[in-house]
Amino acid sequence: MKSVRLVLGSGGARGMAHIGVIEELERNGYRIVEVAGSSMGAIVGGIYCTGHLPEYKHFLVGLSKLDVFNLLDFTLNAQGFVKGERVLKAVEQLIGDHFIENFSVPFTAVAADVVSRKEVHFRSGSLFRALRASMAIPTIFTPVTEGRMQLVDGGVLNPLPLDVVKREPGDLLVAVNLNAYWPQEKKQEVVNQEKAAYEKMLEAFRTQILRIDNKAEEKVEKLGLFDLLNKSADMVQERVTELMIKVHQPDVVVNIHTNVCGIFEFYRANEVIEEGRRAFYKAMEEPRNEMKDAWI
Repeated sequence: MKSVRLVLGSGGARGMAHIGVIEELERNGYRIVEVAGSSMGAIVGGIYCTGHLPEYKHFLVGLSKLDVFNLLDFTLNAQGFVKGERVLKAVEQLIGDHFIENFSVPFTAVAADVVSRKEVHFRSGSLFRALRASMAIPTIFTPVTEGRMQLVDGGVLNPLPLDVVKREPGDLLVAVNLNAYWPQEKKQEVVNQEKAAYEKMLEAFRTQILRIDNKAEEKVEKLGLFDLLNKSADMVQERVTELMIKVHQPDVVVNIHTNVCGIFEFYRANEVIEEGRRAFYKAMEEPRNEMKDAWI
C-alpha cells in the first residue's frame, strides 16, 4: 500500500472537491499519512484527520442556498463583513472540537500573519481555532487575533503548502490545486432566478455594511466589486501555486478549475465533490504522474 502526503489548496467552496479526491485515494488503496492545507483545504483536511469526513460531507450535501446564507454571520466591521463563527460552530456541534496533536495522521493548517507578514503553521491546539484562522479571507472574514498576530487566510501567502509536509523516500506527494485555470469555451447558461435572488441578497448586505456612497455604488454595479476582488485573488493564487508546483514537484497534481463554483456556493456540494473525483482520475492519466506505476 502506497503512502501519500496530501496537500490541499485554498479556494472557497471549490474546496469541496477535496472530499472527492480523498474518497478516491482511499477507494484505490492509498494510505494518507500526512495532510496539510490552507483555508478550505485546511477545513477538509482537518476534518478528515478527525475521522469525521463522512458526517461533514453529509452536512454539506444537505445545505440549501438559504442554509448557506443563514450560516453567514454578517457583522458591521471594517475588517470584514462575515465573522465566520456560525458556520464553524455548526460543524463543531456535528463532530466536536479536537486537538490537532492527538490526530493519528499528522496535520498542519496554514494561516498568514499580516503583522509579521509570515506564515503561521498550526500543528497543535484546538482544530477549530486553527481552521477559523486559516479560512479568514481578507475583506470577507474578520481576522483572528492571536497575541500580537492578526491571522488571515493561509492562501494569501501559501495557497498550496507543498513545503509544509515532511516528504519521505517512497512516499507520494499529492497536491489538489483549486486555482487551476485554462481557457474554456463559454457555455450558454440558463438564467436561474433563485440563484440571482440569492446573489442579489448577498450584494445588498455587502453594500449596506460597507456603506458605499452613491458614486461608488455606481462603480460597483459597473465593475462588479465582489467579483473583481475574487478574480484578482484567484489570479494571484494561481501564480503562487504554479511557482510552488514548479519548485516542489509533487508526484501528482489534481487540478480544479477556478470556475467550478463561486466562493460561497456550498449548496452545490454534490457536483463539486464529483468534479473532484473526475479531476483525480484525469490526473492519474497525466504522463508526468508517478502514481501511475502504483495504480491499483
